[in-house]
Amino acid sequence: MNNRIYSETRVAITAAALAAGLAVAGYSSSVLAQDGDMTFFITSAGPGNGADLGGLEGADAHCGKLAAAAGSKLTDWKAYLSVSATIDRSGDSPKVISGVDARDRIGTGPWHNAKGVLIANNVEELHSEANAINKENGLDESGNLVNARGDKPNKHDILTGSTPQGQYSTAGGDTTCSGWTSSGEGSAIVGHHDLAGLSQDRHMVSWNSAHGSAGCGAEDLPRTGGDGLFYCFYAGQ
Repeated sequence: MNNRIYSETRVAITAAALAAGLAVAGYSSSVLAQDGDMTFFITSAGPGNGADLGGLEGADAHCGKLAAAAGSKLTDWKAYLSVSATIDRSGDSPKVISGVDARDRIGTGPWHNAKGVLIANNVEELHSEANAINKENGLDESGNLVNARGDKPNKHDILTGSTPQGQYSTAGGDTTCSGWTSSGEGSAIVGHHDLAGLSQDRHMVSWNSAHGSAGCGAEDLPRTGGDGLFYCFYAGQ
């Protein structure tokens, strides 16, 4: 056997052995390829001013900043946040300012976490029981677990301002901390990324619509198990 044939044979054998080893370990080539293409994460920290995220624009920028710091080359990041509709009565006649639905901001999917695990294929799957958001898969931008119920401190309250279907609430009152600009009065709907709560009632085990926060300030959010964290999705194609 000449040297060229011998070398090519060794390469083929090595590649086959590697593939077999990965298969035994529960990996696939597609999963490995996805490792470098994180398209979903929970922020490891908020901007630092409670639920005042600088509005949607500031929240999106924070997603992009964290993703870039973690090594992502993707740039079109959107925060999974809704903003309630409001009525502007400052003029001669009332004017409705349309709300924003979180589900309409995040693209079409699919989305994977920092370890390549599929979170959801599309928006409809994301808002169904088929999504994979839980304590094990709801990772931050560096692939780390986010503190859940039972951890110290608990950080499972994830800001969303949303209904279970990813839309802004029409229940009345402040549900988005004044459109993510308040660090004082108000409240925001949060979800539980670990699907755990005070009971097994459906709202308590919801990833995106569990209950309202105790307030909007950095000192208020921890009272119900929060730390100003939110979901980020890659909205590009």
